[in-house]
Amino acid sequence: MSDALSANQRPAYKRILLKLSGEALMGDDAFGINRGTIVRMVEEIAEVTRMGVQVGVVIGGGNIFRGVAGGAVGMDRATADYMGMLATVMNALALADTMNKAGLVARVMSAIAIEQVVEPYVRPKALQYLEEGKVVVFAAGTGNPFFTTDTAAALRGAEVGAEIVLKATKVDGVYSADPKKDPNATRYAKISFDDAMSQNLGIMDATAFALCRDQKLPIKVFSILKNGAFKRVVMGEDEGTLVYA
Repeated sequence: MSDALSANQRPAYKRILLKLSGEALMGDDAFGINRGTIVRMVEEIAEVTRMGVQVGVVIGGGNIFRGVAGGAVGMDRATADYMGMLATVMNALALADTMNKAGLVARVMSAIAIEQVVEPYVRPKALQYLEEGKVVVFAAGTGNPFFTTDTAAALRGAEVGAEIVLKATKVDGVYSADPKKDPNATRYAKISFDDAMSQNLGIMDATAFALCRDQKLPIKVFSILKNGAFKRVVMGEDEGTLVYA
């Protein structure tokens, strides 16, 4: 009986890639980082790592870039994208600092070389950190303009051998229609990549989605605003929407 119980309490995954949007760090603020929000997120990540799950995180930069977006109107696209990448570095530093204060050991690895601040992304080193139980925060996207942090999440997830990409959003899964506009919209417990593409559900940008599909890397969409949802996803419970090959 005790063996069955302990088996039920085991995480469903050993290594995951968590994709956090920069906007998720804002809480109810207009832009920037809400301290209470980032502390709560880190507490949930810490709970999962204590269960032995290896966690990599890709963070966006929308919460910071939103504050300067007006000035970026008319700017060269590549320049604006590099500004966005630097915003993700700031978020990654804030996230790692909060993690370290919470008793985790976090390492920030940047796709853009800023060696006085963070270490560069080197795949073997990232794998070593994950195996040591450290949380690795991947910053600066892919290091290239014209690619989103969704694509960075798919890429890093595939590179480090994550079993799943967990896309944290403000919605608790993928719906048949916009639940705010259609009261009859239903949440999918699971949906195939092909069906999601044919219905044009917009789960990730096309490049990221195609990469996950080609690598047979499943995606789980869930709400980061829902207390305990992250742990329930990691435990394999019916939370959010699973996109599978």
